[in-house]
Amino acid sequence: MEQISLIEAFGEFKDSKAVDKEELLRILTDTFLYVLAKKYDGANNFEITINPATNDVEIWRVRTIVKDDEVEDPNTQIAYSEAIKIEPDFDLGEQVMELYPISNFNRREIQYILQILRAKISEIEKNNIYQKYKDKVGEIVTGEVKQISKKELLISDDEDFELILPVTELIPKDNYKKGDTIRAVVEKIEFKGNTPFIILSRTSPKFLEKLLEQEIPEIYDGLIIIRKVVRQPGEKAKVAVESFSERIDPVGACVGMKGSRIHPIVRELRNENIDLINYSSNLSVLVTRALAPAKISDVIILEDKKKIEVYLKPDQISLAIGKGGINIKLASKLVGYEIEIFRDVDATEYEDDVFLDEFADEIDEWIIDVLKGIGCETAKSVLAIPRDELIEKTDLEEETIDEIIRILKSEFE
Repeated sequence: MEQISLIEAFGEFKDSKAVDKEELLRILTDTFLYVLAKKYDGANNFEITINPATNDVEIWRVRTIVKDDEVEDPNTQIAYSEAIKIEPDFDLGEQVMELYPISNFNRREIQYILQILRAKISEIEKNNIYQKYKDKVGEIVTGEVKQISKKELLISDDEDFELILPVTELIPKDNYKKGDTIRAVVEKIEFKGNTPFIILSRTSPKFLEKLLEQEIPEIYDGLIIIRKVVRQPGEKAKVAVESFSERIDPVGACVGMKGSRIHPIVRELRNENIDLINYSSNLSVLVTRALAPAKISDVIILEDKKKIEVYLKPDQISLAIGKGGINIKLASKLVGYEIEIFRDVDATEYEDDVFLDEFADEIDEWIIDVLKGIGCETAKSVLAIPRDELIEKTDLEEETIDEIIRILKSEFE
């Protein structure tokens, strides 16, 4: 008997990520019966047997013995003279079961079989990956970097499914190479046609939220609630946490003894500075905490404009704004209001000073707005800041800063 090892004959399906061997053999069996039925207008006289020990598939055909001149259908009937060559004791009317050789399929039929197999296995792979990840959006997964391109990293999970991590979703200081283990959050499932693509992210606020949940038992158990997370990936994050138990300090619990709980998260996020804030439903209190370490003099909430005016002493303004404006930017996102900074000073402070608006004929209005954005309302408040610090805070060209300084100084000269 000739055995047909279809697992070997169709080796490209042997290592399918979605289909185990048992299911693959079933698919192969159904596919061959389907092709045989098209070839012979029916396949009721064919049987497919599988040897589980060797994974061999054998195709058997059953035909009825008829007189040599009465063969009308060679697929279901066999001439008596041919039958007795197989077994001399055969009689008319009996059935002969014989192995159906693979060579009976022509090249076109083999290609058709392969097309059906590819389509079926592709459909199963798509369904399996969707079923696995449809309820995992927002959860952290761990995988291995399989391929790196300019636009994305291909990540292989524990079942060898391919996940996509766009380069735009990497933390700026991330530097992965092929074979590295990587953690990320499932950001979304995108469909192109009917094919699902699992998109990962390391910059999403949800990634930090889930890392906190993994590292801090009180969050996992629901004793501490994360109210909101905002991030500038790789640089700074603010996390508002709350506990409903007076016995639990939510910020202290998240930090841990000597930072033991927060440090692993900081390392995972490439030394991202994480500000943990004790949440308050009182917006003024929340704003004050969000702008720490700056000390706030006064807070005015403009509900209709979704703005908050914050007044600080001059020496606190740079602390509230932060390097490159990151502190005030994240604080605004955290509270959900636009925060505007104002200098809290006595009127006598302005007796020998000049407001920046009075220089509108010499300095462009948008530049004046930039200077106000870093907490400067007057000429002296600008001149009090070192040149290099002004350049860094405003992100203006050196020539522009030099011209501003010249104009402001000339006022007092």
